[in-house]
Amino acid sequence: MAETTVTLREGYKAEIRSRSHVYYADEPIESGGTDTMATPTEMLMGALGACIAITCKMYAERKGWPLSGVDVRLDFERFNGKDYPDYQGDAQFVHEIREHITFHGDLTDEQRERLMDVATKCPVSRVIELPTFFKRMQTEQEP
Repeated sequence: MAETTVTLREGYKAEIRSRSHVYYADEPIESGGTDTMATPTEMLMGALGACIAITCKMYAERKGWPLSGVDVRLDFERFNGKDYPDYQGDAQFVHEIREHITFHGDLTDEQRERLMDVATKCPVSRVIELPTFFKRMQTEQEP
């Protein structure tokens, strides 16, 4: 996978580079940003939604199913870990991501059900859901 680099110099507008692509993230005005771009969290939700849609479309194409489009709507909320129903762990916070997926095309109920299962297996979902370990490498200081 290609490396992604982020550069932040003034304010909260961050320049993001992945392969030959350059894009930006920012914060809302009320958070001290200029609100010129999506926030990093909004970008994460966008990445998740795009991954779900693309994964489902690729699967349907391999199967020859008549999937003509996918709409994914996501939102999330952070809860105190001790207040979240059914959570027994020690994390201070837990996040709940709510998704609504609409498949377009003349699909059978079984195909729609299978696509809902495939949606849970997209690479970004797996990064979010499965254990992820950050390997903090040595930081550099500018002289």
